[in-house]
Amino acid sequence: MSDETSVVLIGVGQAVQRDIDPARARSPVDLMADAARTASVDSGLGASLLAKISTVAVVDIFAWQPGNAARLLAEAIGAKPSREIVSTLGGNTPQAYVNYLAREIGAGRCGVALMGGANVVGSMMKARAAGVRLDWPEGGEGTPEHFGDDKQGSSDYENAHALYLPAHVYPLFENALRARRCLDPQVHNLRIGAMFEEFTKVAAKNPYAWFPVARTAEEIATASDANRIVAFPYTKYMNAVMAVDQAAVVLMTSVAEARRLGVPEDRWVYFWGGGEASENPWYVSERPRLDFCPAMRFASLQALARAGVSVDALDYFDFYSCFPVAVELGCEGLGVAENDPRGLTVTGGLPYFGGPGNNYTTHAIASMADRLRARPGTKGLVTANGWYLTKHAAGVYASAPKPSQAATIAEPPLTEASHREGPAKLVREPQGAAVVESYTVLYARDGRPETGIVVGRLESGERFLAHTPQDAAILEEMVTREAVGRRGSVQAASPVNIFTPE
Repeated sequence: MSDETSVVLIGVGQAVQRDIDPARARSPVDLMADAARTASVDSGLGASLLAKISTVAVVDIFAWQPGNAARLLAEAIGAKPSREIVSTLGGNTPQAYVNYLAREIGAGRCGVALMGGANVVGSMMKARAAGVRLDWPEGGEGTPEHFGDDKQGSSDYENAHALYLPAHVYPLFENALRARRCLDPQVHNLRIGAMFEEFTKVAAKNPYAWFPVARTAEEIATASDANRIVAFPYTKYMNAVMAVDQAAVVLMTSVAEARRLGVPEDRWVYFWGGGEASENPWYVSERPRLDFCPAMRFASLQALARAGVSVDALDYFDFYSCFPVAVELGCEGLGVAENDPRGLTVTGGLPYFGGPGNNYTTHAIASMADRLRARPGTKGLVTANGWYLTKHAAGVYASAPKPSQAATIAEPPLTEASHREGPAKLVREPQGAAVVESYTVLYARDGRPETGIVVGRLESGERFLAHTPQDAAILEEMVTREAVGRRGSVQAASPVNIFTPE
């Protein structure tokens, strides 16, 4: 018999709206309510379960900010929770929420919890283009609890050098990792394409995927009219897609409460353990290495240790996949091959399933629950990431209770979550000889290379940020041969520093 205080998911639900006239687009509340009703049916109890929810926790919906999203959702589904929670920004939030709510449930401070969110950037963009005003609710009485770290993801120095969009920042990690692995840029891109080809196959079979289309490695890695380069080395098919309308909800409680409510045991998915960590240093420009992510590794190892299970004993993964490097570093940190036969996603990944704002991982947890129920005795790991490989969370789920004699695995020491070298020393007004540490080239929509961004080091070892001259020949050379390690000179300037390669 399972421990009565063990935490179980008892219902999961997802919703999607496609090709909708923006004048008739359902609001985020509507989509979340649809997902919540689906989750209540999924539990085996139906709508009666919604009235028994004691906590409503909503993931930040950055494109829509009402007064109290949790209250609006509760009212839409007929729930009267004693606790209402809304989160800060971050793709790590859904898994971090599960970790937190599991502790609250275990301590008896929460009965049945609803966790979920939505993204409606797709219909919002359509409405803006059509000049349609979306009449969506903006209120919600009461002041909810706030969950998560609300520190901004980028510094003023980074913002000034155009390092504030994820599509501009993640290529810096990718190029640093590729250089460390001593791979030719074109060979590396095909490796990425091969890894993400498998993601598209999963998305193609997922009824909630925004792009249910299987693609080849060559399609993903090769620039074309349909697949422009966004920022070197990433094509459009390697970027998370935000313009989607998707929602997902998870219902969770204790074994004792699930039993008291009469939830059939074949609906239970057990939460075995979770982990969390944030990068230290926080800002990308201060991290001493851009090819390594210790907090990501720490969060996953902590989750595995608390679950008492090794990575080899897992049957499924869903690595957070906003960009390829997040998956590569996630795999590397756990010693999982990028072509592991178990697969790296159960959802399809943010570029193909869709990147519903901060809520992708709720979809991943829901998809993981479905996989685990279909194969009794299996276990899976879900990872999540916020900002720029900054905030991390991970969780282990299983179709059966944790054995009473579960393996004891030592948790990694907290120091493992931080870069051991300490923060890089930044120079805001650099001058003199320098070398490229990492870089990217931003492209215009017509396919022209437009801006070169460099993270570099002076001869003293101090780091700087800069752009290259807007010279087509320089930009072209940066994407055709390895630029990491290339020497040149940097000059302080306004609004950005300028690095000129030799």
